[in-house]
Amino acid sequence: MIQSMTQTTTLLDRMRHELNITLLGKPDVVESLLACVLARGHVLFDDLPGLGKTTLAKALATAIGGRFQRVQCTPDLLPSDITGFSILNQKTREFEFRPGPVFGDVLLADEINRATPRTQSAMFEAMAERQVTIEGESKPLSQTFLVLATQNPVESVGAYPLPEAQLDRFTMKLRIGYPNRESELELLARSSRSTEEVVATQVLEPGQLRQLQLAVSHIVVELPVREYLVSLAEATRANQSFALGLSPRGLLQWQRAAQARAMLAGRDFMIPEDVQDVAIPVLSVRLSGMAGDVDRVIETVLNSVSVPLP
Repeated sequence: MIQSMTQTTTLLDRMRHELNITLLGKPDVVESLLACVLARGHVLFDDLPGLGKTTLAKALATAIGGRFQRVQCTPDLLPSDITGFSILNQKTREFEFRPGPVFGDVLLADEINRATPRTQSAMFEAMAERQVTIEGESKPLSQTFLVLATQNPVESVGAYPLPEAQLDRFTMKLRIGYPNRESELELLARSSRSTEEVVATQVLEPGQLRQLQLAVSHIVVELPVREYLVSLAEATRANQSFALGLSPRGLLQWQRAAQARAMLAGRDFMIPEDVQDVAIPVLSVRLSGMAGDVDRVIETVLNSVSVPLP
């Protein structure tokens, strides 16, 4: 049982440590990932292969005390390959359900845009409802189930771009990018000392992540900060660079992610800086029809709205 903000901060610091020793030189990515996990969201990694996404996903699963599952998305992947299927037991002559990878805690969906729209839809039901429907029966997933999906921004042949309604199921889009020189030197040094990967240590006991996620909803959001969020949402809808502005669901996820950011900062209340800190990863996944660099346009939106005074 987590009883105080001090205990919460200690656990979060330990999780930061485990993820930062796994993904070297990317503390901002780790911070955003933790905010997304605490906000009970899902992450889309829009990045090149070989930058550490799989290693990071495994480390996260270990740190939260969860089960890691991975699925390689290809055009021939079927919905049942993700959700599971029933098979006839030859001894009992009864059908037995074989659960798919969505019944883990952390699911890495590699190259999600290579799965067909039908298979993508099966995954998005799991993301939105934390349940899957198999042969007319609803089966619940883990309360802390989360998806870390990847897509390659360079290759488009054989890909099925995710439509806006499905992108809106993700809380954040993150980009890891290449490591800096010092991090690559450390990576090579580690490899020369051992052929084994750095393994994260479990930080949370079963149920503790759910307690932290529930605690996020108790982070205080005063009226001026809520008004600030609504004004920013309205600004995205008025901005001609976007074909579609921020939806109410996206606004709710933005607030939740900002609350999680406040918790990571050791506060029990939200401030405008929390909103700004998560703006780019939250907005870049769901604002379509971009004219120009996405980060730059989002910064323009942030600069167009007055920040409430303390």
